[in-house]
Amino acid sequence: MPAVSNIRKSLQVLWQFFWLGCISFGGPAAHLGYFRQHFVERLQWLDENEYSQLIALSQFLPGPGSSQVGFAIGYRHAGILGAWAAFIGFTLPSFLLLLWVALYQPPSDQPIYALVISGLKLLAVIVVADAVLKMFRQFCRQRSSQLTALLSALLLLLFAGTSMQMAVLLLAFIIGWSFLPAQIKANGKTTIKTNTHPLSWLLLGLTGLIIAWFWFMPEQLQSALQLFAAFAQTGALVFGGGHVVLPLLQSTIGEQISSAEFLSGYALAQAVPGPMFTLSAYLGALLLPETPIVGAIIATLGLFLPGLLLMLALLERWQQLAHQPKLQGGVGMVNAAVVGLLIATLINPVAVSAITDIASALAAIIGFIALQRWRIKIGWLLLIYALIWPLMLWMTQ
Repeated sequence: MPAVSNIRKSLQVLWQFFWLGCISFGGPAAHLGYFRQHFVERLQWLDENEYSQLIALSQFLPGPGSSQVGFAIGYRHAGILGAWAAFIGFTLPSFLLLLWVALYQPPSDQPIYALVISGLKLLAVIVVADAVLKMFRQFCRQRSSQLTALLSALLLLLFAGTSMQMAVLLLAFIIGWSFLPAQIKANGKTTIKTNTHPLSWLLLGLTGLIIAWFWFMPEQLQSALQLFAAFAQTGALVFGGGHVVLPLLQSTIGEQISSAEFLSGYALAQAVPGPMFTLSAYLGALLLPETPIVGAIIATLGLFLPGLLLMLALLERWQQLAHQPKLQGGVGMVNAAVVGLLIATLINPVAVSAITDIASALAAIIGFIALQRWRIKIGWLLLIYALIWPLMLWMTQ
């Protein structure tokens, strides 16, 4: 029976992505490498051209790129049930780990906890600086995009806030749409085989309405619905990779949790496998302390849902979108502005709150050099800054 066969395929998708969610360290680029090796070479669920087009579409949309690609692979293999199976499987391991951290972290008034937090904040400086450098090299290869990134950073440092972030991204898109020629050349065919959805345009419109509805809801995080709305707003704006979620979430959450708690969660999210967007599980649990598990689920769904729905809605329309030069130019300039947004966040609040003296500045610089020159794994850096660094501080007190 077709229904039984589809359920069996979906369970297969769930297991394959759960396994990858347990071992996929290294961020979105590494995740895509794991996916290619597993689904293109080993299982042969799709070919190289189809896989490259899924990646191209994910770069064009806001949201978690590697999770969107996984979502599309699941959809291609087992329909909509397979798409959600892929999302759940790949997300669950890191979701559970970060939820556990939020539930069982020690009281903040313990001295050793404060020292551990100081180390995790330094690790956040290192990771964000690494992301800024990589994204600058990727998205800012021309003088126009470099200037856009630097001006965006300056504006966001002078005028912080969600409204300014939105204005900068919108202005960058308009400039790119109006003045930049397309930089992306067609590479082979742009056809993606899918389980055809005849209502994809309706789904696209529904996705837009959902995002718009959540966008205009109140921003105070006082209820589960408003928590979902706040994270959905952020999820609809994240262009350029998982690290971009840091400034957007920090601006959305405001003073609801402390900067130390926020940066600690961000640093820990680097050390777990799977998508970095599961930082939302940690934050959701802290924002709804009466029902932390519900808060974690709601925040995670809110952050992921806009990008996943857009991926599903546009999967079959990518062939037309891939040949729109103005659209490509707009998205390219948005990516440059996103780099500027991340530069501003690196300076304030990340570095400002973490670097308090010469010793912490040297520790951050040494860690960054070690990551760049010797390619030290994030897990080792976590050990150094969450254990060895606090012990050194404790012994010198």
